[in-house]
Amino acid sequence: MKIATFNVNGVNGRLPVLLRWLDEARPDIVCLQELKAATERFPAEAIGRAGYGAVWHGQKSWNGVAILARGAEPVPTRRGLPEQEDGQSRYVEAAVAGLLVGCLYLPNGNPAPGPKFDAKLAWFARLLDHAADLLRLEVPVVLAGDFNVMPTDLDVYRPERWRKDALFRPEVRAAYERLLAQGWVDAIRHLHPEERIYTFWDYVRHAWERDAGLRLDHLLLSPRLAPRLKAAGVDRHVRGWDGASDHAPAWIELKRDRKARGM
Repeated sequence: MKIATFNVNGVNGRLPVLLRWLDEARPDIVCLQELKAATERFPAEAIGRAGYGAVWHGQKSWNGVAILARGAEPVPTRRGLPEQEDGQSRYVEAAVAGLLVGCLYLPNGNPAPGPKFDAKLAWFARLLDHAADLLRLEVPVVLAGDFNVMPTDLDVYRPERWRKDALFRPEVRAAYERLLAQGWVDAIRHLHPEERIYTFWDYVRHAWERDAGLRLDHLLLSPRLAPRLKAAGVDRHVRGWDGASDHAPAWIELKRDRKARGM
């Protein structure tokens, strides 16, 4: 089973890129972020013709998240985090193929310090609470998306230039560490502990051409699911396509669960 996360940065404007990648990569489950489309504007028909069922949580011009499943219809279990009252579409959750999948788009938080940074930390705190609740369910869970966090110096091309940025401040990295301390496994880093891997390259200053990237997009596995991890990586070539998002898809492959019917 192949599971991917992709900040598409405008699902309608970049629909050709998304469909091209779906046809090439053939992921079984996809978490999308930054749809930038109201709920009624999500291109469900086009994605359905590509062979994917979908659940989504849209927002006009901003944010928005979706979960796609190849040849299946995800069963939605939650839209929005518990006690979330900011009206932003940043979390959707669904049951797919014997897994519980949470797709998230964590706030950017800049400028920091300031109200936006405070809101980012508050959203992260709600995520931590919900993630702990998910682990108590004792079912296989994936939390995937754009976390807007570079966890370590290895995840950013020039760490010294990012120390004060909301994506790299110690408070944010500490929150990510608390998430891992609950028992979640960062799939890419687990399999590539020393490799410099990026998932985002800005549009400015020739960041893509210089490989001046960041690792913002993560797939976290619950302890019940982590033993099935067999591969993880980034389809970085997608960033070089015409009309591409500033993010590239990150993905994992899981071993078949012999005990699960239909998987």
